[in-house]
Amino acid sequence: MLKVRKKLVIGNWKMNGCLERNASLLAELRLMGSSERVEVVVCPPFPYVSQAKEILAGSAVSVGAQNLSSFKDGAYTGDVSGSMLLDLGCSLVIVGHSERRSVFGETDHVVATKVALALELGLKPILCVGETLAQREAGEAEAVVQAQLDGVLAVVGAALASDVVVAYEPVWAIGTGRTATPDQAEVMHAFIRAHLERSGVAAQKVKILYGGSVTAANAPLLFVKPDIDGALVGGASLVAESFSLICAAAAAI
Repeated sequence: MLKVRKKLVIGNWKMNGCLERNASLLAELRLMGSSERVEVVVCPPFPYVSQAKEILAGSAVSVGAQNLSSFKDGAYTGDVSGSMLLDLGCSLVIVGHSERRSVFGETDHVVATKVALALELGLKPILCVGETLAQREAGEAEAVVQAQLDGVLAVVGAALASDVVVAYEPVWAIGTGRTATPDQAEVMHAFIRAHLERSGVAAQKVKILYGGSVTAANAPLLFVKPDIDGALVGGASLVAESFSLICAAAAAI
């Protein structure tokens, strides 16, 4: 009998925060009790990683990062290497978020390089995939997501890919207040798992998260779906009460 995958909820603060506001939010989050059913992580901007680690030390909440350089080290002004993230105590890193792809021009190859480097260093990569509204309306959603997955599989291989967490984030639902219905999300999550399986990945081990305007209200409806293993939470992760309720919904499944 297959062991149930432990839920994973990640708070992506994006480019938000200040020392005073962070301290209040983190102090509330550290009060969350631990659960064998859910792992909780927050990903603050780079300057606040150390603050988060200090305040959350000894709590049930881990700290990750929002991005890493595609280079190991060297003359790359403004970049932050994976080894630096490890040095700060990060356990995982978000890779290929749609904002990195659309605003900063990260290609599938760059994203794959970052995933490979994170794995090499021992960081857990959270690979973001997802389609735009135009691509969905054109019936291309699955093809777009498959291409994004295949770009990484071609670089890291099927064996290592089982150590990657996939976050499905329909671009049209990120920060818009719109969200895929639980059934729409489950269809794509099931497609992702099936494609990984066909590609030789131990897909039943892979956690697949949903992201895109996740709230305390819709989280329970998403988490009951068999292939949705948690959430990558944006705006709601900046409010302790909302984020705590989302985590509690994951623990309740």
